[in-house]
Amino acid sequence: MTTQRQALVADIPALWQLRTRAIRVSCASHYSQDIIDTWCAAAPPEKMAALLAAGGGLLMEEGGQPLGFAILNLETGELDAAFVEPAQQGRGIARQLLAALDAMAIERGFDRLFLSASLNAAPFYERAGYVELRREIYPHRSGIQLESVLMEKTFPCVRQEERCST
Repeated sequence: MTTQRQALVADIPALWQLRTRAIRVSCASHYSQDIIDTWCAAAPPEKMAALLAAGGGLLMEEGGQPLGFAILNLETGELDAAFVEPAQQGRGIARQLLAALDAMAIERGFDRLFLSASLNAAPFYERAGYVELRREIYPHRSGIQLESVLMEKTFPCVRQEERCST
């Protein structure tokens, strides 16, 4: 049975392993092996624990095994991470996680979420309601420069103080 719960700081090792597998499989079509190797070698950022401790992380799991996770920065509205186990892609896991984060954002009064999407993920985010603002070079903390797409999703009903449905 698939369940969704808040991701915890204690989940970081499992989430990071999932993230690394997802990058290796899903990003191979858009980034060189050297870029992927450096990207995957990076340790979890210090801010990850703070974002999870603040309640911005969601985890989908089945039988105690993580299927995917997403993290929203509850201070800025940045979608910090969203990854699905490669063998589980196509099941709607990321779509469910993003819908739950949308609801969380609307509940907190955000009228906009934004992210820097990897090139391979940009079409998925477009289908989820995000629009491309511009192509950019994302300076990853590992020292690599990642081609990416700055995207945003707006919730006009929040600005108009109406009730949104996600």
